[in-house]
Amino acid sequence: MVNATQPRGGRALEGDGFEELKRVIHGKLVDKLDLSRLGDLEGDTLRREIRLVVEHLCDTENPLLNRSERERLIEEVLDETFGFGPLEILLKEEGVADIMINGPKHVFIEKGGRIQRSDVTFRDNDHLMQVLDRIVSKVGRRIDETSPMCDARLPDGSRVNAIIPPLALDGPSLTIRRFGSNPLTLEDLLRFGAFTPEMVMLLEGAIKARLNMIISGGTGSGKTTLLNTLSSFIPGDQRVVTIEDAAELQLQQDHVLRLETRPPNIEGKGAVKATELVKNCLRMRPDRVIIGECRGPETLDMLQAMNTGHEGSLTTVHANNPRDAVSRIETMVMMGGIELPIKALRHQFASAVDIIIQANRLQGGPRKITHITEVLNMEQDTIIMQDIFLFVQDGIDEDGRAYGHFEATGVRPAFMDRLEAAGVRLPGNLFAARPLG
Repeated sequence: MVNATQPRGGRALEGDGFEELKRVIHGKLVDKLDLSRLGDLEGDTLRREIRLVVEHLCDTENPLLNRSERERLIEEVLDETFGFGPLEILLKEEGVADIMINGPKHVFIEKGGRIQRSDVTFRDNDHLMQVLDRIVSKVGRRIDETSPMCDARLPDGSRVNAIIPPLALDGPSLTIRRFGSNPLTLEDLLRFGAFTPEMVMLLEGAIKARLNMIISGGTGSGKTTLLNTLSSFIPGDQRVVTIEDAAELQLQQDHVLRLETRPPNIEGKGAVKATELVKNCLRMRPDRVIIGECRGPETLDMLQAMNTGHEGSLTTVHANNPRDAVSRIETMVMMGGIELPIKALRHQFASAVDIIIQANRLQGGPRKITHITEVLNMEQDTIIMQDIFLFVQDGIDEDGRAYGHFEATGVRPAFMDRLEAAGVRLPGNLFAARPLG
C-alpha cells in the first residue's frame, strides 16, 4: 500500500473515470460499514475513522492518484456518506446566497447579486433524488410521485423547495435559499447600506413599544433576514411563539417556542395548517406571535391576534410596496373562503397594523428598506397611510447596480405618543425632512 505522506506524481483522473472510481470506493465503503448507524453517531471522531477507511480504499483501488485528486476523492466520498453529496461544495462556499438546481447537470448559484452557472453536477436523476431524500427525511418530510413538491430546511437553517417529476420535466429541481449558521446582524445590514441608523432607531423603539409590524417584499428581498434582525430588539423576558411552514427564523431570545406546519401523510391525512397553529398558540400565553410568512387564511387569525392583546407581533408578506401589501392581505383572507365585508376587513387591518416595512431587491442585487410606512386609520373605505422614511433611487452605476439615497419625509408619526408612553425617547429632529446617511 502506498504511504499517504509520500509525494505523488500520478496522473489526474478526469470526468467519467473519476466518477467511476468514486462510485467503486463508495460502494466498498458501504459494504464495510453499517451506514444505517451513521445518523445516530456524531462528532469529528467518527468522520476521522471513516476517513482512514476511505484513504485505504483509495490507495488500494488506484495507488497512482496524485495528491490533489486523492484528497478531492476522499472529501467527495465523505460528503456522499455524511452530507449532501455535491451540494456540500456549494454549501461551504462563501458568498453563495441561492442555489438553483434544474436537473442533475444544470446547477446555478447567486453570488454577489448575480446568477452564474456552477461546475458542480450530479451523476444522474437518481443521484440527485438520493440527496433530496436525505434532506427532506431529516425534517420529517417526504417527496415522491404522490407528493411531488416539498418545503424543507437544511441543518444550518437554509430553506429548501423541491419539485420532482412528473411535475418537473427535466429531473428533480431544488431551490435553496441560504441563511447560514451565523445570521446577519444589525451591524452587517448597516454596513451593507440596507437602512440607516435613523431608521434603526425608529424600528427599535417601535419594537420595544410593542407596535405591530408587517414586513413586505418580493422574493429574495431580505424579508426573513430583516425579521431576524428586528427580533433582536424584543426583550428577553417575553414569550415569543413563531409559526412557519419550514422553520428558518433564527431568533436570539431564550424564551422562544417554534411551531411548524405539517403536510398530509401518504393517505392525505394528518396535515396541520398555519391557521390551526395560530389559533392554538393564542392559548399558550404568548407575549408576541411571529408568523414567518402569511400565505392564506391564517392572515385573518394573525390580524385578530394583533387586535386582542398580542401587540408587538410581526409577520411577512409578498408584495411590491406598502399599498400592495394591504391588497395582498385582503386577497389572502378572501381566498380562505371567509365571508367578511371588505370595509370590516380593512377596519380590522387598520386597527391591527401600525407599521409596514417595505424591503426590495434593486437592480444588480442591492437590498434596501425602501419604505417605512405608518398605517393611520380608515376614512370611508380607504386605509390611510403615510411614509416616514424612503429610499429614492438615483440611477444605475457602471456595474449595473442601482444606487440612491435614503430620506426622511418630514412626517412625525402619530404613534409617537405610544413610544413615549413606553419610555422610548427619540431625538427631536429625527423626522425632519432631509437626506439620510
